[in-house]
Amino acid sequence: MRTSFVRLFGVVLLTVAVAACATRQGIDANAPGLSGTAAPGSAEDFSVNVGDRVFFSVDSVQLSSTAQATLQRQAAWLKLYPTVAVTVQGHADERGTREYNLALSAQRAEVVRSYLAGLGVDPARLRTIAYGKERPVATCDAESCWSQNRRAVTAVGG
Repeated sequence: MRTSFVRLFGVVLLTVAVAACATRQGIDANAPGLSGTAAPGSAEDFSVNVGDRVFFSVDSVQLSSTAQATLQRQAAWLKLYPTVAVTVQGHADERGTREYNLALSAQRAEVVRSYLAGLGVDPARLRTIAYGKERPVATCDAESCWSQNRRAVTAVGG
């Protein structure tokens, strides 16, 4: 049920963002970086207007269709700003050993890096780092927190 809610929330958020975009002299209104007050090409622009993270299922490195859509937007943005480099940060939830979670988070970061490279982003611009369970964004002993921590974050300039 939580996954359905997260997907629905993502679709609603994307719909609102696309609706808010204004067409600029021949530029696709759905192109990343065209809404909000963030400076185009900035880390804030990337995070707010494109989406900087994708989520994974338990013990998985498989990209969902939602994750793939986010990464396609990331690739389009990175093509608009060819001098920007990013670091893909892999994360895991708190369950499992430190070693297991480091390996899993490294795989998650690499899957995202490979997917972006496959979409035409120069691999030299894509660095990866694995944090395992060391940097949770939510801390509680429940799936609602664990699901937020199973992620890969694409950090601009990081």
